[in-house]
Amino acid sequence: ERIGLVSLCVDDGHEQARALEVAVQLAGMAQAAIRFTKHTLNHWYRQAGPIFDASLAYEFFGFGGPDAAEGLAGHREKRPPVFTG
Repeated sequence: ERIGLVSLCVDDGHEQARALEVAVQLAGMAQAAIRFTKHTLNHWYRQAGPIFDASLAYEFFGFGGPDAAEGLAGHREKRPPVFTG
C-alpha cells in the first residue's frame, strides 16, 4: 500500500458486497470518461505486452547464470554473495 501497489483491501467475506459498492459507484460516473480511461489503459497494456514478455525472458536467462548460482550459494553458506556479472 505504501508504494501504490494496493488500491483496496477488504476483510474476508466482504468481497462481493464491496465489489457491488464499487460497481454502483462506477455506474454513477460519466460513462464516456470511464470508457476512454479503460481504452487508454487497455491500449497501453497491449503495447507494453511485448516489453513484459522480453523482460520475463531476460529474467529466465539470469536465473540460469552464474550470478544466480552465487546468490544461492551465498545464502546457503550465510555469506554475502560475490557477483561477477
